[in-house]
Amino acid sequence: MDTTDAMNTDAIDRTLGRSGIAVGALGFGCWAIGGEWQDPDGSPLGWGAVDDDESVAAIRRALDLGITFFDTADTYGTGHSETVLGRALRGRRDEAVIATKWGNVFDPETRTRTGADLTPGYARRALTDSLRRLGTEYVDLYQLHIGDAPPEAATELQELCEEFVREGLIRAYGWSTDDPERAALFARGEHCAAVQHTCNVLEDTPEMLALCAELGLASVNRGPLAMGLLARHGDTAGTRDGGDIRSVPPGWLHWFRTGGVPAPEWAARVDAVREVLMSDGRTLAQGALAWLWARGPHTLPIPGFRSVAQAEENAGALRYGPLGEAQMAEVAGLLAGDAVAP
Repeated sequence: MDTTDAMNTDAIDRTLGRSGIAVGALGFGCWAIGGEWQDPDGSPLGWGAVDDDESVAAIRRALDLGITFFDTADTYGTGHSETVLGRALRGRRDEAVIATKWGNVFDPETRTRTGADLTPGYARRALTDSLRRLGTEYVDLYQLHIGDAPPEAATELQELCEEFVREGLIRAYGWSTDDPERAALFARGEHCAAVQHTCNVLEDTPEMLALCAELGLASVNRGPLAMGLLARHGDTAGTRDGGDIRSVPPGWLHWFRTGGVPAPEWAARVDAVREVLMSDGRTLAQGALAWLWARGPHTLPIPGFRSVAQAEENAGALRYGPLGEAQMAEVAGLLAGDAVAP
């Protein structure tokens, strides 16, 4: 497919919540380009080895194709993802909307996450470090990365984010959490613009989507391709790279089993909807993104990437737009069957 043609995105372009910041309908998640990093016990937290030059080329290609929103975190590759993103955007900062996150503590020397820190003092230090790595004077969207942070601590941090806005260090903020109540707590702030949460065709989140519609928040969809499960072409091979989180999946990563083998119950759900998602000439991944766009005007999926080819395929979804009502109804019917219930 020729991805050099202009994309028709008028019908699905977004505004980043109530911030007024214009973004395209598709963002790119920068977790994978951070390279290898780990938990203290040695369990992988990255997606394996990366080629930084390829990552930079992919980001620049994405910009050329109209992708403007890039989501990263200070802990991805223990700072490396931010550094690579900053390198790629050098000279093109005004074309991009940068989102990053804070809350995790890490050691860049050993590339190890060491814990979490929810104090205001750490948040300010983390933001200063992120700005340096990204090579920018401000972040467009700053997000709390600890999804289950206590409400009391989160309230204090939300107020601090308002200070960051007043100081010109950030333009808006949000919370990366799957809890609608926590998202609503942060949304009390004037400049809260988004909640980042898991959502994909395999695991819909109607309560969170309804909250975003009610409060005018952007629904930044992490895991839109179910960590690659919705980008596979029917294969059941595992992930052999020991530095890939899917090879030793933590408890929350239920789509895969040890060795990166897709969990049979989830693979069956993908197979059930594969034909519908790939209708009209889409790839499987493009169909999964189209499903999210059809869920409402607030959705902003952020699929990951590690190559120019992946960037082009994901951006190519913009050509087709959201799934139609009949296709959405067919997907819902297929996933409602007991035979594919996880």
